Amino acid sequence: MSSPSPKVVLITGTSSGIGLAAAVSAARAGWTTVATLRDPSRSDALREAAAEAGVDLDIRRLDVTDEASITSAIDGVLADYGHLDAVVNNAGAGHIGTLENESVADVRNVMEVNFFGVLNVSKAAMPHLRTARGRLITVTSVGGVIGQPFNEAYCAAKFAVEGYMESLAPLAAAHGVSVSVIEPGAVATEFVANAGVDLDAAVADAGVYAPQLNAYLTRMATQFLDGAQTSEGAAESVLEALTADEPAFRLQTSDWARGFVGTKLTDVDGSATLGLTTSWLA
Repeated sequence: MSSPSPKVVLITGTSSGIGLAAAVSAARAGWTTVATLRDPSRSDALREAAAEAGVDLDIRRLDVTDEASITSAIDGVLADYGHLDAVVNNAGAGHIGTLENESVADVRNVMEVNFFGVLNVSKAAMPHLRTARGRLITVTSVGGVIGQPFNEAYCAAKFAVEGYMESLAPLAAAHGVSVSVIEPGAVATEFVANAGVDLDAAVADAGVYAPQLNAYLTRMATQFLDGAQTSEGAAESVLEALTADEPAFRLQTSDWARGFVGTKLTDVDGSATLGLTTSWLA
C-alpha cells in the first residue's frame, strides 16, 4: 500500500523574515512547501536557508496584488500536487505616516497589499482548502489589535484582516477549514527597511508632528534592539497553527506580544490602551 502524499502548504512573502523562516520550518516538519514571492530574483536568502536546513522548497512567483499571478500559482500547485492543504498569508508591506502628512492614495496602497492581498489569495484558495479540510493562516501583527501612532494605515489594514478572519472563522469551520491569525510583536527582520521610508527625511518633513515622530522612532529603535524576537521564533507560531490538532484562532508569537495584545482585549473603555500608546510620544 502506498503511503499518503505529504500535505501541501503555500506560503506568501517568503523572501525574508517570518515567511522565509516559516517556509523552512514547514518543510522541515514534512510539508511539501510552496514558497512564493513577488520577485523571484530575491530568492537567494530563501534558497540558502533551505540548503542550510537540508530541506527542499518549491519556489514560485506570486504577487498578492495580481489576481492573474495568484490564479497561476494556485493552479500550478493543483496541477503538480493534486491538492492544497494550507495557505499562510504572510506577504505584507510596512508603512510609516500620519493622516495630515500622507495622501489617501498612500493609505489605499497599504490596504491593497496588506488587506486586499490577503483576501485575493484566500478567496482563490478556499475551494481547495474546503476540499482538503485544510487551514487558512494569516500573519497579522499586534498592530492588528492595538492601533499605534504613525502606523494608522498599516494598523487599519491589519485591523481589517483580523476582523475579516474573525468573522470568516466560524463559517469556514462549518466546512472543515481552520482559520487562524498570527500576531507578532517586534521581530528582527527586514520589515522596517522594506517599508521604503527614509526615517530622517520623514522626521524633517513631519512638521508639527516632528517631536512625536522622533520620540516614537527612538522608542522603536530601542525596542527592536532590546526586545525583538527572531524570525525563527515567530515562525514557531505559524507551525503550531499548521500542525496543532485544534489550533487557536489568535496566536501571539511571544510573551511580550501576549501581554501587549492582552492590554487591549481586557480594556473595555480604551483608557489603558490609549494611556500606553500616548506614553510613546513623550
